[in-house]
Amino acid sequence: MSVGRCSIPFVRRWARSLASLTFLAPALFALGASPPASASGTGGTVKAVAAENEYADVISQIGGRYVSVTAIMSNPNTDPHEFEASPSVAQAVSKAQLIVQNGCGYDSFMNKIEAAAGNSGRRVIVAQKVVGAPAAPFNPHLWYDPKTMPLVAEAIAADLAALQPAHKSYFQANEARFTQSLRPWLSAVAKFRSRYPGTPVAVTEPVADYMLQAAGAEILTPEALQSAIMNGTDPSPQDITLEGNLLSQHRVKVFLYNRQVTDSLTADFSGLAKKAHVPVVGVYETMPLGYHYQSWMMAEMQALQLAVSKGVSTQEL
Repeated sequence: MSVGRCSIPFVRRWARSLASLTFLAPALFALGASPPASASGTGGTVKAVAAENEYADVISQIGGRYVSVTAIMSNPNTDPHEFEASPSVAQAVSKAQLIVQNGCGYDSFMNKIEAAAGNSGRRVIVAQKVVGAPAAPFNPHLWYDPKTMPLVAEAIAADLAALQPAHKSYFQANEARFTQSLRPWLSAVAKFRSRYPGTPVAVTEPVADYMLQAAGAEILTPEALQSAIMNGTDPSPQDITLEGNLLSQHRVKVFLYNRQVTDSLTADFSGLAKKAHVPVVGVYETMPLGYHYQSWMMAEMQALQLAVSKGVSTQEL
């Protein structure tokens, strides 16, 4: 089954590769907590599917030994906006009892597969609806918003409890534990906002914009330029010049780019930043290997702080 170019504004022009279907929980669990026992995938487990691996990770942490989780998009080295679904994706979705997806048009291919693979008992959690976001916002990367995952985790725990009522207290305990484990990241965001209020930054796309805004940063890159780069369309010469001046004239403290999607224009911006001694930070749309959601968000926040406080570039986690 080929989804190809989805009818959403920020899908890019060409499909590059099919992301890995199997979600493998990383061996390391940062922030001082150990993950719940891994799902065995045998009888008695809830079959769950997440469109993105960060949501799959949260399902795994909350469901523990009572879930078997598959992530559809889990390759941090590919452009997640370009996706070509295979029959195995449709098969995984058709068997799923619980599905978690982002919404906001980011993973609209899921809607088509779900519609084609009817399942009246299936539970579907859409982060966009959970947090009350618009259907087609300027920035679809909801997982960078500190408000998103606690609400999604609560919804996951509730749906798992509905599917397996006997283990309700287990899911609730894991959900409380997960929410607690977010505190170091939330504290880091708050401390940055207090120590470096109004920090001017430049970006290529709105990947980490929600976190930047929560941290009190001032994003000086025009939304029109961010949108054009995200959509794979041509930005205006005026916006290109403005962005170039932000970097060459050292009017920003840090330059953040989407390391999963680069082209000659973003490379030019990175070159200007380096020449002007503006620290460069690469941010990810897809959770990198070796991380859980909490440690990933903390790593991105630490990279921002290092860039602003010490002028250190972090282009790869």
